[in-house]
Amino acid sequence: MKKKIVFIVGSLRKKSFNRQLAEKCAEIIGERAEVSFLEYADMPFMNQNAENPVPTAVFRVREVVQDADGIWIFTPEYNAAIPGVLKNLFDWLSRPLVAGNFSSGTAVMGKKVTISGAGGKNATRSVRADLKKLLEFMRMEVIFGEGTGIALDGSAFANDVLSLSGESTAELAKQADAFLGAE
Repeated sequence: MKKKIVFIVGSLRKKSFNRQLAEKCAEIIGERAEVSFLEYADMPFMNQNAENPVPTAVFRVREVVQDADGIWIFTPEYNAAIPGVLKNLFDWLSRPLVAGNFSSGTAVMGKKVTISGAGGKNATRSVRADLKKLLEFMRMEVIFGEGTGIALDGSAFANDVLSLSGESTAELAKQADAFLGAE
């Protein structure tokens, strides 16, 4: 049976470089796993006053994530930090499945996760380090450390097209192998 991998893109922009990166990684994975993209633009802002009953969008996202064998995050870096939409998503996913019962677990506890990102000269280094720390705090199993970062050149920003070098593609293939091989 093929593993189910959920891709989470940390940008909601239509031509997001990280959406393009995720699509290239889906090609790298090929038929080795079932890949889907998490749609979460309708998630409300995290607010404990709105936590119970669980909002419909949160319930739907939790079900998708719980059904997956692993999560691959593709994220830009916003001002050297985690994009707000992505942080909000993980704030919701970190909440207990049974309201007020922190021993009930979360939708992501124990879930395998890996990180990649495309951005400027920093190659999303800061956000990948912060995400690794956050995901480990949430008791997820981070595979491939801080993951793979892609530094975009000026032409990418001028034409809105992600172009990967052979070296970057090879590193992403290595990451995919490590992630899919994790038991």
